[in-house]
Amino acid sequence: MSESLNSSPIFRESIAPPLWLLGLLYSLLASLSLSIWAALGNTAGALAIILSTLSLVPIRRSITLTIEVTDSEVLINRAHIEKIYLGEITQLDADAMRATRGRDADPASFLAIRFWVSQGIKVQIEDPRDPTPYWLISTRKGKELVQALKN
Repeated sequence: MSESLNSSPIFRESIAPPLWLLGLLYSLLASLSLSIWAALGNTAGALAIILSTLSLVPIRRSITLTIEVTDSEVLINRAHIEKIYLGEITQLDADAMRATRGRDADPASFLAIRFWVSQGIKVQIEDPRDPTPYWLISTRKGKELVQALKN
């Protein structure tokens, strides 16, 4: 069982999608509902718009990135690694982040990135059993996250 259940987080950040993205998703779902209404009538259209509206909650929850650091491990959504396996930690500005997730990307790396966040950190993994060379993590609180990982 994970030790993180027993220890309180020393750092926590949730990166939720911006409202404009949720609005775009809703407009796509609304256009689908309009098509259903035109083809099948009022009842089906009303049901489609209600289901579209209710579906935004699980969609938002599923694309929200949650970063949590405890005394012993790092958790990013469902992924986790013990802090003893962390190597060099580098804070990346927007240009370095763009290069690292683009032309300099390693296909074996773990990516916890969101396109609406331009900055992040790169954490080298020092576990000989793990083929993942590094974790690339989007964050708005780079300095605080680096500090929490080094403690």
